[in-house]
Amino acid sequence: REQAQLKASVVEEDTEEWQKNSNFAGLERVGGVDLSYIKGDDTNACASLVVLSYPALEVLYEDCRMVAVSAPYVAGFLAFREVPFLVEAVQRLQQEEPKLKPQVLLVDGNGLLHPRGFGVACHLGVLTDLPCIGVAKNLLHVDGLARDELHKKQIRSLQRGGDSFPLTGASGGVLGMVLRSCNNSSKPLYVSVGHRVCLETAVRLVGSCCRYRIPEPIRQVQRR
Repeated sequence: REQAQLKASVVEEDTEEWQKNSNFAGLERVGGVDLSYIKGDDTNACASLVVLSYPALEVLYEDCRMVAVSAPYVAGFLAFREVPFLVEAVQRLQQEEPKLKPQVLLVDGNGLLHPRGFGVACHLGVLTDLPCIGVAKNLLHVDGLARDELHKKQIRSLQRGGDSFPLTGASGGVLGMVLRSCNNSSKPLYVSVGHRVCLETAVRLVGSCCRYRIPEPIRQVQRR
């Protein structure tokens, strides 16, 4: 019920002036968040937030804290297990360095590309009221989507960085985009709307943040 109530607040459109500019003029700070677990331990994790300058992509702020995860893992409800720690990290940033508040967050996970259309990027976006984008490394098999031969053929058709194709579910809706993020990696990313951003803008922004396969805000947060 809580998930359904929060989902009603998701905004799937651009809400910021910088999003409407072809070069994202006015965008100065991009955040990345992730929760990483110790190998073989599903209760101790590191909740991390970094803020990078844009377009230079230099680290302006970082917050990495060990946390004890108590909520059980239930498929489709991962956000209830992880998002509270990420919200706390955003709140700490707002208290300690309000001038460095990110204008958008890239989340290691999915947004609308989710069994009930409300992944971790949507959940975090609604609770923080920040524009959020889901960036996943693997395809979530929802609404008939599958990593079948057709999907693999479409991936092979992505010849250069910036090439993409839509992920259309069996119900006919576009759930996200498959993006080849850079020339040097043929492995794609799965980009989906989190909150307060449209899919086209999300894909353009993720692409603009990629020096390597993984967009720099997420790459830096995972390095830390």
